[in-house]
Amino acid sequence: MQEKLTFISDGLKLSAVLHVPDQRKPGQKLPAFIVCHGFVGSKDESHAQIQAEMMEAFGYVALRFDFRCCGESEGERAQVRCFDQVADAKNALTFLAERDEVDPKRIGITGHSFGAAVSVYAAGVDDRFACCLSSCGWGNGERKFRGQHPTEESWEKFIGILENGRKHKQETGESLWMSRFDAVPIPEHLRKNLSPKAIMEIPVETAWSMYNFRADDVVANIAPRPLLLFHTANDIITPTLESVRMFERAGQPTELMLIDTTAHFPLAPDDAPRTKMMVKGWLDKFFPSPLGASA
Repeated sequence: MQEKLTFISDGLKLSAVLHVPDQRKPGQKLPAFIVCHGFVGSKDESHAQIQAEMMEAFGYVALRFDFRCCGESEGERAQVRCFDQVADAKNALTFLAERDEVDPKRIGITGHSFGAAVSVYAAGVDDRFACCLSSCGWGNGERKFRGQHPTEESWEKFIGILENGRKHKQETGESLWMSRFDAVPIPEHLRKNLSPKAIMEIPVETAWSMYNFRADDVVANIAPRPLLLFHTANDIITPTLESVRMFERAGQPTELMLIDTTAHFPLAPDDAPRTKMMVKGWLDKFFPSPLGASA
């Protein structure tokens, strides 16, 4: 079952979809997941939707939502800030914990890419999250950007855009806009994996927000709650090293899975069956659903 709904985060109305497994018995309270979408993405027609449907199939309630300034949610379009998204995730948990279908003590958080970084940070600063599952996330914004702009030429171009944006904002009070692909390069052949509802231009302040965002600083706080760091090997969009570095800082129980599959999109159609099997194996051990549904 899927239900469209809204909830409030810092006075803004956020658009969401609630997934409830059909096998749920009347009155049964199930473990649940907050599902965070990727970089200026959408809850719809995206990796977030695939993740939510996967969790529903595994026997979990799932809430996928549009962060403020994205998708169908309120907020100035594309004016994304990392700590605003952390606040949205925490407010999503507050909302979900009140639902009759949900066990409020067993709400995890998951996300893909930028959504994974937000998930790790949110779980690191809010112990109401019972577990965290990060898919192709990152722990240090500056290090991530350096990995995404590996040549001196590309790094200088990127930093030049950021500095020009900072200067423009100081002088005019208005944002300078940049292509999302100047911030996070994605090869043409992989762009089909983006949501058609994703935003294509961002204010430079969004890139600065990401640059200064460090889930690394709080990842150790998640323990002893379970953490899965799942990443595609040789990821050419978000460097695989990001999950390795978070793993080095994390406490236990934490598992790191590096899977040789489509770069950055482990739930792409050809790879989804294997990815789902690996994720379900981890969930069955560390955060099981009483429904015990199969993929």
